[in-house]
Amino acid sequence: MVERKKQLKPSKTETVKQRAIYVYLPSLETAQRWKKTANKEGVSISKFVTEHVENSLRQENKHTPRVELLEKIKRLEDENKDFRKQNRMLDKAVDNLESELRTFRLQPFLEPHHEGVRKYEKDLVELLRHRDRIRNDEILNALDIDPVNSDVIKAINKQLEHLAAYGLIKAIPRGWKWKG
Repeated sequence: MVERKKQLKPSKTETVKQRAIYVYLPSLETAQRWKKTANKEGVSISKFVTEHVENSLRQENKHTPRVELLEKIKRLEDENKDFRKQNRMLDKAVDNLESELRTFRLQPFLEPHHEGVRKYEKDLVELLRHRDRIRNDEILNALDIDPVNSDVIKAINKQLEHLAAYGLIKAIPRGWKWKG
């Protein structure tokens, strides 16, 4: 009879040294904390470490590698920088357009012999109506008027004079009072 030798799988005991990995933790406290946690979970420290390392490796495979994340962050930062630059440029364009529009709307108040309808600055009228008293500098600040823009200031003053002439406001020291 020919005896067949079964190829036996080595027992765990026989391979223990080949499977062993020695890990030196950063502190004694860490080692004690891990052992305490493993004990609470009812597993050996070896099984505890194995389960957590394997779990971490599985999760790592589900996530984007760090290098890719860093590249993406750099790309997004560059894109954000470009958007901020574009936003500043658009803000300046809006400011310029608003200034031109204000100058255009206020032009009839700068012409001494203007005939026809003059459209009053709506924001000015609303500001006067909602504030019992308001100083001249507060009007400029609220309407976002640059104090060096003399033409706009002249036009606002003309509007204030006309509103006073209509009896809607009254001049007070350094400002105006709404009479309605």
